[in-house]
Amino acid sequence: MLEKLNYFKHPFAVVESSRIGRGTRIWAFTHVMEGARVGENCNLCDHVFVESNVVVGDRVTVKNGVALWDGVVLEDLVFVGPFAVFTNDKNPRAAVRKNRRLVDQLRARRDAVIARLRGLARPRVLLVIWPDPVITIGRHAFVGAGAVVTKDVDDFAIVVGNPARRVGYMCLCGSKLRNSLRCRCGQVYEKDGQGRLRVAEGAAVPIAA
Repeated sequence: MLEKLNYFKHPFAVVESSRIGRGTRIWAFTHVMEGARVGENCNLCDHVFVESNVVVGDRVTVKNGVALWDGVVLEDLVFVGPFAVFTNDKNPRAAVRKNRRLVDQLRARRDAVIARLRGLARPRVLLVIWPDPVITIGRHAFVGAGAVVTKDVDDFAIVVGNPARRVGYMCLCGSKLRNSLRCRCGQVYEKDGQGRLRVAEGAAVPIAA
């Protein structure tokens, strides 16, 4: 008797992991290796590859053609656009097999977006790399197409270019913030003592945050 799954698996998908959350959808030609952890209500589109030492939170969307290598952690509500490229080894050698503990790590914090941003970048393919042991993409940050990420990205920051640089900030609602740090949706922001953006003290925070 076939095991009844609490998630959707396309007949052409390969799912070797037993740690897949309820309501997640895994589409054609996607491969999830044994040991990988995928949360609830995620959407892994066609031709996605998830290596064994990867953690994916709840309600994460990974679009077509993305490979998530050992050391990648995507927190809840992260969006990864089509054909984004991650690497976890800054000096690879085919003849040298490294222990998983030695590969670089990337953590995309809650509600971060790694995707093409209309009007900010033309390339169709987005490249993300990290030469340091751990790179963190902050909460609600946006990484634009063509960006080469070589250091941490602050919360709410929009980064583009090679190497990636901050060109502005993005509101929780997905709109680019004005210099006043007041969004047209009504959300108000301020900077802390280190110059990093945060929701203004006492301001209401949308449910999505």
